[in-house]
Amino acid sequence: MPIFKGLVSILLLFLTTVLWGIPLILLTLLKLVTPSRNLRRRVLKGLNRVALNWAGSNVWWMRHWLQPQLKMHLPEGLSQDQWWLVLSNHRSWTDIFILFFGLHRRIPMPHFFVKRQLIWVPIVGLAFWAMEFPMLRRLNAQQRERHPHLARRDREATERMCRHARERPIAIYNFVEGTRFTPAKHAAQRSPYTHLLRPRAGGIAQVLNLLGDRLGGILDVTLHYENPDPTFWGFLCGQEQGIVLVARRIEIPAWMLEGNYDDPDYKERFHSWLNALWQEKDDSLSRWW
Repeated sequence: MPIFKGLVSILLLFLTTVLWGIPLILLTLLKLVTPSRNLRRRVLKGLNRVALNWAGSNVWWMRHWLQPQLKMHLPEGLSQDQWWLVLSNHRSWTDIFILFFGLHRRIPMPHFFVKRQLIWVPIVGLAFWAMEFPMLRRLNAQQRERHPHLARRDREATERMCRHARERPIAIYNFVEGTRFTPAKHAAQRSPYTHLLRPRAGGIAQVLNLLGDRLGGILDVTLHYENPDPTFWGFLCGQEQGIVLVARRIEIPAWMLEGNYDDPDYKERFHSWLNALWQEKDDSLSRWW
């Protein structure tokens, strides 16, 4: 029965992706031949609607078919007319759909920092490109030192997204750890946290520097799975145990908008702030386990 449920879930996910992939492809082709930024902005608005409908369709069938054991705690005052920076821990591909469950149409269309390799995923990669998601290489410190031009391209991709984001409200989602948590990665990093990997500060700092004056706030999201090893396949099979999503709104401190990440003192203060936030998240996860 679980395998049958998983296969049906894959079929439903495939059908919604193909259904909304058709208008996505047509609008992407239109965007390619649209001569001005003002006209492309209108096409981009249509692409956002397609993506929202794709997410909503999947949330609908997952809610009725999978019936996940999901508890959500959301702050008041969320709005689709404001810009948001959403920070979350990362355990599974399921995280994306759990975030959709909690925040879909409560805040604007999500824009993710995504790995560049995902551009080759059929339809999904095209959507990331057409909707101007920043597609990053996820370089470590040594790789950034050896290939500074690649790190520069990642910064330019984020700058481009933030520049275009000033034209309309969006929600920027960032899995701050940069990858999904596994015990092996946790050990390799020598992470100081029990349930989390080390957070990466550069992307967040860049967004706050370029778009901070527009943001309605930071949404700090903590995802907890009762299953210590959650998988997307297990979720699609309806076998995932209880899941908790807790989001809290954090006002952006004034000092974040006044400094620059290239300044060593500002960088140190920013890392201290993010590490303290991650420690709070780790402590809350420890209380659940």
